[in-house]
Amino acid sequence: MGFFKNQFSNVVEWEEFRDDMIFWKWSNREIKKGSKLIIRSGQDAIFLNNGKVEGIFEDEGSFNIDSEIIPFLSTLKGFKFGFNSGMRVEVLFVNTKEFTVRWGTQSPVLIPTPQLPGGMPIRANGTFNFKVSDYVTLIDKIAGIKQSYLVEDVKIRITSVLDQLLMKWISREGKDMFNLQANASDIAKGIQEDLDMQMMDIGIGITGFQVMSFNYPQEIQDMITKTASHEMIGNLQKYQQVSMTDGISSGKVKGGGAASDMAGMMMGMNMANEMMKNMNQNQNNNANPSQNQNSDQKPTAIQNSDAGASSSSGDNKKPNFCPNCGAKNEGANFCPNCGQKLG
Repeated sequence: MGFFKNQFSNVVEWEEFRDDMIFWKWSNREIKKGSKLIIRSGQDAIFLNNGKVEGIFEDEGSFNIDSEIIPFLSTLKGFKFGFNSGMRVEVLFVNTKEFTVRWGTQSPVLIPTPQLPGGMPIRANGTFNFKVSDYVTLIDKIAGIKQSYLVEDVKIRITSVLDQLLMKWISREGKDMFNLQANASDIAKGIQEDLDMQMMDIGIGITGFQVMSFNYPQEIQDMITKTASHEMIGNLQKYQQVSMTDGISSGKVKGGGAASDMAGMMMGMNMANEMMKNMNQNQNNNANPSQNQNSDQKPTAIQNSDAGASSSSGDNKKPNFCPNCGAKNEGANFCPNCGQKLG
């Protein structure tokens, strides 16, 4: 008897589990007396009979079906296992985790803009998050006709409407068509709300939507970059100077060409102007101390002029101070400061 009991018993579990699988259906087999139900972490098990939900089990572990599961099923509580007969039901295993999916526009989305009559061609990329939110709706719309459902199936469904939603929300929130990244958060929020409303019809909730970047055609991107550079530097003249300096330092402007000659001439003129400015500044600094010294010492020269003159008339001695500028004399015939003859 024990031999036959083990022969007909089986295990109900998610046999083909994959991380990218949203649900998998255990079906077309009978559940025998003594069978076990195994629910792993991140899974829910839903018992179905003729497409109707009999019970939902969320706790992970191993359970005896006839003693721990059947008593909780809605319409099968009175079902009694026979020796050679089982209970033919379906068990839907659902992945309960939140999925994160990368998305990107397959072709440029033409956004209406006054600057370009044909529309601004824009590509975008980012991520979105979703999880199963309504088991009954999921079974009614998807699981009733499918054996399994993958993340890729949801991605295809979402990307099929994403271009229209990008056009809608970029046109609404993208006040500056050349700086869409500034409004990326508001654009993403609007798209998430619309996607959530659409995916609700199949029992899936959109828990997040992010726009990582907007990409323009190369010629438009170059124009945006150049305009931003002009604004950062302040004016065109400075931009040209910085461009010339960058060209010289990077080696792109080399000898033999008109650009190199012009660069050399400009650098020479700048160096000459800088040298002249420094020379003028040094001369001004040297002139100021002499003027200050003369103004301070002239009164002393006036006070001592008589003494110096009388001394020189008597014994032909040199005056101690110059009668012209008042500078101290150490016996020289001429003033070391102004050149006045002292002898």
